[in-house]
Amino acid sequence: MGGEKKMTTKYEMDVVAWANEQAQLIRAGRFDLLDIENIAEEIEDVGKSEQRELEHRMAVLLAHLLKWQYQQDRQGNSWARTVKEQRKRVHIRLNKTPSLKTDLLDPAWWIDVWADAVTQATSETGIDILDFPEECPWSVDEILAPDWFPSTAYA
Repeated sequence: MGGEKKMTTKYEMDVVAWANEQAQLIRAGRFDLLDIENIAEEIEDVGKSEQRELEHRMAVLLAHLLKWQYQQDRQGNSWARTVKEQRKRVHIRLNKTPSLKTDLLDPAWWIDVWADAVTQATSETGIDILDFPEECPWSVDEILAPDWFPSTAYA
């Protein structure tokens, strides 16, 4: 055992080198040398990253649906393509990580996603934030339906 090299890269100094060393330790069966706390945090961060990706995709989708509904004179193929692409990306996220489907049932998650979507739509359209609904008016099934677009009638 005297010739073994101990892994020394600190998590805070170079996370990529640290991750490579941790993987080498695991493969070598050197569990006694693992940085367990930071490994646990990194594993949790993977899940959080997936959640952030779903939130981002859904907010972009909702913002474009708002733009579609509130700026009917500007509806076009570009917006339709963006809606289609975001729906596809949301479905990919949900298929790759089925546990994310629980987020779609969480009212607190929807509040955050809707706020992001309205902020984005306001920024991109110049429409006053108060002109948009306080809560998402559409169902998940509508939002994710391949050919659904919101009515252009609003008040």
